[in-house]
Amino acid sequence: MALLKTYALIQVAMALLDDPTGKHWGYELSSKSGVSSGVMYPVLTRMLNEGWLADGWEDKAAGGKRPPRRYYEITDAGRLGLGALLQKARADQRFRGLNLGWAT
Repeated sequence: MALLKTYALIQVAMALLDDPTGKHWGYELSSKSGVSSGVMYPVLTRMLNEGWLADGWEDKAAGGKRPPRRYYEITDAGRLGLGALLQKARADQRFRGLNLGWAT
């Protein structure tokens, strides 16, 4: 199943690939991508269903008094899929406003 390329999908992909081996939290991704949580979490769910992300929960002790945070990590398939997604987005005029590394 191919993911429909949307502005939000590309922005979240860019935020994830900013640290491809790290654990990412929802709030951090929302801040980095500029995508609201109401749009971002469905995008993350699509990426999970695609096999591009794995998720887990922060150790309860790490959070102190706050509840544990759900984290997302890019899978090997995700590195390939997200990289290909951004490569295709570079050739798509709809995404010209994003800094995807176009040559000038």
